[in-house]
Amino acid sequence: MTSTENLVVIEPRIRGFICITAHPVGCAAHVQEQIDYVKKQGPIKDAPKKVLVIGASTGYGLASRISAAYGGGAATVGVYFEKPPANGKTATAGWYNSLAFDSKAKEAGLYSHSINGDAFSDDIKAQTIEVIKRDLGQVDMVVYSLASPQRMHPKSQTLFKSVLKPIGHTFTAKTLDTDKELVKEISIEPANEKEIADTKEVMGGEDWQMWIDALRQANVLADGAITVAYSYIGPEVTWPIYRDGSIGVAKLDVETTAKKLNEDLAASGGKAYVSINKALVTQASSAIPVVPLYISLLYKVMKEKNTHEGCIEQIYRLFAANLYNGAKPNLDAAGRIRIDDKEMEADVQAKVDALWPQVTTENLKQISDYESYRSEFLKLFGFGLAGVDYSVPVDPSMGQN
Repeated sequence: MTSTENLVVIEPRIRGFICITAHPVGCAAHVQEQIDYVKKQGPIKDAPKKVLVIGASTGYGLASRISAAYGGGAATVGVYFEKPPANGKTATAGWYNSLAFDSKAKEAGLYSHSINGDAFSDDIKAQTIEVIKRDLGQVDMVVYSLASPQRMHPKSQTLFKSVLKPIGHTFTAKTLDTDKELVKEISIEPANEKEIADTKEVMGGEDWQMWIDALRQANVLADGAITVAYSYIGPEVTWPIYRDGSIGVAKLDVETTAKKLNEDLAASGGKAYVSINKALVTQASSAIPVVPLYISLLYKVMKEKNTHEGCIEQIYRLFAANLYNGAKPNLDAAGRIRIDDKEMEADVQAKVDALWPQVTTENLKQISDYESYRSEFLKLFGFGLAGVDYSVPVDPSMGQN
């Protein structure tokens, strides 16, 4: 029960590329907005019925859980690592998102079980397997949507940290300081060999492989199961820091892992895919230099063309038009699913390319859709949702016993 002395007005407090507060009522409204979208699209035929989402609390992972539950009536198990509320401080947005999802799923008569802990650890894998054994028997889909700055390796207990750096040369380009709303030049020194290797340890495919191996060994992965991991390629302007940088090495390793998993799962009729998704405002993308400026320009172009999609639109389309519903996946030559297809259309990229050299601090809000970037960023933390009165005090400790 909420005590009135715990009630506070919660406002966004932004530090760099992160908001250190989150609004529980706003997060619940954001989850509801995504649920409403999926319900409006209608059911997905042949959808999976028992789904494990690893990295389930924000962005593409949360959208996957919502699409599975409300598009296909799936029972879902969500794994994530979020901070609960403590000492009057708010929880992280993912905590409130998951609390809201569990509550709404229960109201809808849908099974959901959430596990908060380090998905890289053997302990959380074991806990998850026990829940699946006890409640579901097996899962027929596994979504891998982890984004983390570091990973404690479960075998060696070595802590690896990832970096966002170019390889082989210093990278200089325009970027957007979202704190000060400044378009400026940034130079990033190249990663050394250790940094590249460590980034691969954090963001590469090994943990995805470990999850699938553990599920198979415990006999909780159903025959014919599909597993999908999310990735990004993007335009050439971002390649030095992304596709050709330290994070790109890790993402290539994820693609190699998908091929290996496909071989492992072939005998039981299973499939492993990498889905290349669109550039969107997420907690992960906000941290990547150059990307916020690119997204601000991209949003303007795609909204004018009426092809813009957010996380929930992307993932519903992945499920309904690529993986289920009798659909065939839109694969590229490398066997990756491409739901970044609308972003990468030649005319869209040509318009972004034309705007890129023109954009300055002075004209940022005229020639880009920075306002949408800012608004989407705040929504990640539960702020700026229609129908929420942010002047009303709320209890940040909701969800705590």
